[in-house]
Amino acid sequence: MKKYKGIIFDLDGTLLNTVYDLADSVNEVLTHMGFPCHDEEEYKLKIGHGFRNLIEVSLPEDQRTEENIEKGLDMFVKAYDQKYKNRTVPYNGIPELMEQLHDRHICFAVNSNKRMDYTNALVDKFFSHLPFTAVFGEREGVPKKPDPASALEIAGMMGLKPEEILYIGDSSTDMATGKNAGMDTVGVAWGFRGREELEASGGTYIVDRPEEILDII
Repeated sequence: MKKYKGIIFDLDGTLLNTVYDLADSVNEVLTHMGFPCHDEEEYKLKIGHGFRNLIEVSLPEDQRTEENIEKGLDMFVKAYDQKYKNRTVPYNGIPELMEQLHDRHICFAVNSNKRMDYTNALVDKFFSHLPFTAVFGEREGVPKKPDPASALEIAGMMGLKPEEILYIGDSSTDMATGKNAGMDTVGVAWGFRGREELEASGGTYIVDRPEEILDII
């Protein structure tokens, strides 16, 4: 089996379970606007394309006007700013995995469609002692995943070829991002989307537990 020298991780649904704080924040917005709320499990299918998209797909279909989206987005950011560290935690086995990667001198980075400030704040909260090559969230002027721009930028920062890097995430968007960047992919079945979506999207590997990633590298 080929060896990999670097890893790029998605954040939400891959390293951290963020669904509860996101769900609480969006439901607060929907309640304030007089619209029905969604179950926490439903949000797993809504997360991953940025905050604006999250608000849009959470609104009733006949209420997705520009005015409502902008109003909801503004309210969401204020709510999430108060809640984003309340119930968010690393998945079981992730802290140990990150320590092992560090001990094995594997480069690692985060590439998320989450807003940059929250991406950095959450990585700093849980992994501040680890030397990430880069922690990228949504950046102005840089296309979101599945565009490979950020992944390839990280590869350059690592000084590695794309084929030397594993791209790891929980969704078809992540699998497409890795493929678009010329990287082998690992789909994590513990995340928001599950094994079926990962298999359908053609992940190079699919794992059920973080420690299985060590076997791949």
